Amino acid sequence: MNIEKVEKKLNTTKRMQIIDITTQADEVISSLEINSGIISLWVPHTTACVTINENDSSLWQDMLNRYKDLVPLENNYLHPKNAHAHILSSLIKPSLQIPVIEGKMTLGTWQRVLFIELDGPRQRKVVYTLMY
Repeated sequence: MNIEKVEKKLNTTKRMQIIDITTQADEVISSLEINSGIISLWVPHTTACVTINENDSSLWQDMLNRYKDLVPLENNYLHPKNAHAHILSSLIKPSLQIPVIEGKMTLGTWQRVLFIELDGPRQRKVVYTLMY
């Protein structure tokens, strides 16, 4: 088995934001000329995460609004600055693993890889590890 790691920077512009990083992941696979294997995406931050869902800005706003309903930005937290972001990140998770077949991630018709910023704006990093 071979393993390759690529780190990519990402700048967010809002406190809470969703960014489609599918193209970035596709470019990593292409640059390494991987035909089949697994791509792992890791966000090495405690206030950001990744998920898979549709590329639809109205859905993204619905998601962010429900996240705020579930874990309000302001509350009587013991960790007052950004507790909401830490809590949401622990629920959504910082990593994904996606099979790669014929040089492409095996995503469903509407599926996209989404980076979720929970405490921005910040410069972030996504670590892509390919196992093939």
